[in-house]
Amino acid sequence: MEKANFRPIQSLPVSRNDKKPVKTNHLTQTPFSLQLQSAIQSKSKLTISKHASDRLVQRGIDISQDRWSRIEEKVKQAKAKGVTDSLVLLRDAALIVSAKNNTVITAMGRQEAAEQIFTNINGTIVMEI
Repeated sequence: MEKANFRPIQSLPVSRNDKKPVKTNHLTQTPFSLQLQSAIQSKSKLTISKHASDRLVQRGIDISQDRWSRIEEKVKQAKAKGVTDSLVLLRDAALIVSAKNNTVITAMGRQEAAEQIFTNINGTIVMEI
């Protein structure tokens, strides 16, 4: 039996003159700390559920951006104290807010709220704004 004779095959080097641009993710261009801060801030904003939005329109309740900012701040404070679902009483409206999810669940006028029984809340925020 003859021994097999193996020889390496010589190959020519491959030159790539047609370099394709490297795809970059726009998120990788921002430092991680900025991305984290942005994510935290977006979660602290109140969202308004479709149901609550419909109720605000139906009942003619208008809440300015400044008032929303103050409500968000109070909900954040309540959440820090362990509140998960709260009743937010304003001068002209009442809101049920999930502090856990930062979502306004429903809204009603203050007169209508005076005749209601609120259940499944563990905190109340009274704001005279």
